[in-house]
Amino acid sequence: MSSISLWNRFQSHFLRYDDLGVSLDISRMDFADDFLSSKAEAAKNAVTQMLALEKGAIANPDEHRMVGHYWLRDSSLAPTKELADEIENTKAAILGFAADVHSGKILSSTGKKFTDLLLVGIGGSALGPQLVADSLWSSKDPIAVHFFDNTDPDGMEKVVEQLGKKLETTLVAVVSKSGGTKESRNGMLVAQDAIKKAGLDFPKHFVAVTGEGSELDKVATAEGWLKRFPMWDWVGGRTSVMSAVGLLPMALQGLDVEAFLAGAKAIDAKTRTDDLSKNASLLLALMWWHAGGGRGAKDMVVLPYKDRLLLFSRYLQQLVMESLGKELDLNGNVVNQGIAVYGNKGSTDQHAYVQQLRDGVNNFFITFVEVRKASPVAQLEVEPGVESGDYLQGFLRGTRTALHEKGRESITVSIPEFNAFYLGVLIGLYERAVGFYGTLVNINAYHQPGVEAGKKAAARVLELQAKTLAYLADNKGKAFTADQIAAAIGADAENVFHVARHIAANKPGVVYTTGANPGADTVSLA
Repeated sequence: MSSISLWNRFQSHFLRYDDLGVSLDISRMDFADDFLSSKAEAAKNAVTQMLALEKGAIANPDEHRMVGHYWLRDSSLAPTKELADEIENTKAAILGFAADVHSGKILSSTGKKFTDLLLVGIGGSALGPQLVADSLWSSKDPIAVHFFDNTDPDGMEKVVEQLGKKLETTLVAVVSKSGGTKESRNGMLVAQDAIKKAGLDFPKHFVAVTGEGSELDKVATAEGWLKRFPMWDWVGGRTSVMSAVGLLPMALQGLDVEAFLAGAKAIDAKTRTDDLSKNASLLLALMWWHAGGGRGAKDMVVLPYKDRLLLFSRYLQQLVMESLGKELDLNGNVVNQGIAVYGNKGSTDQHAYVQQLRDGVNNFFITFVEVRKASPVAQLEVEPGVESGDYLQGFLRGTRTALHEKGRESITVSIPEFNAFYLGVLIGLYERAVGFYGTLVNINAYHQPGVEAGKKAAARVLELQAKTLAYLADNKGKAFTADQIAAAIGADAENVFHVARHIAANKPGVVYTTGANPGADTVSLA
């Protein structure tokens, strides 16, 4: 394709919102000239469904739940005044609490100002806050933010060691909608243990973000924690960053909560139209459909050319893959939908996997994220008239061209600068794109049955571990193979084999002896 025809195609498929400084370039996606017009009715239906969602339509019929994360940045959209008031009152409570912490009106149990925040959560209860904390960090933040985002004891101990003596001025926020999420529960217990070992009165260091009446809510009430903030059943974890889940750590870190919400609200307003030429989120969803044939046949590679957006691809992994990775469509047909997401950052990716993207298997499409203002401070010239940010732009445009020359498709999303407002814009843009895509492929983007299946399977493994330990305790000093234990307790031998190796590595007194093969290995309780 000639440079002139590319220029013409660019002008035809370049959407910009001049008042926001945001643009979307889909010209390097190789869709046919009639593709967008052929999808006009489907796109209009997607917008209609989105508007119904915003008005309070039931989006999770199996749970009879609304999906209201769009109300979080514009409470006037909430279907009742009560919900609107809850949203505004919660935001006010968060900002008030953060102000009291910063001023010293609320102090730690030692009578000192809080200097650090430890957020305990997993999945959507951690990924959004992590993205916000890392991308918007500055040396002026009044509170530093740390995370327990897994049930890995070594990982949690690493964070505790990093905090060290600062535990006495560390506030702990435990985030769990149900209060029954085991990873968060385990993190809470480890954090409590660390605070207690430091000789501190732990309730004076703890706050909860949870559903009203949940197990966590009951614990926080009974133990007299500093504060409780609500999580609502109409906000899913992966879209909860603009609820108390994300706003509490954001406010405590001293970041601009109002600007963050305003950015999402602004892009929401732009993407309510069914005019395809003016709806960036809808165009994104249609490009995903085009790239993967409506079946997710190609991966989405996310390459932000901004260090502060390093975690953006991780955030999008959950948002996109948990929302769209579904076995059944809305009619009950097996469709196995989804789009795999991975990414790094530019131009680091230039020295990592762009080689394969350009010359290897063509099983992906790329989204470049461009931040036009390279830095808020004056840059050093690395060559006469050339700054580091000029190189960054050169690598972005050069990589885009090099990939297009090899038939690799790409999208470019551009924002004028990076701050809380434009982080809100990016999150809002993709939240709506995911919703639109779900409608285009006729799936429910707002539930996650596969996640629940994994939790149930994990519970069965723990039950098997308890039965195995009980059997060994009843037969202390005797060694058994996996087959023997499995036969005795009515379990699968391979599962017993893995449990036996785990408990031998972690439980005192369990002795594991290797044999000629896994079936000959034995385990005993000394």
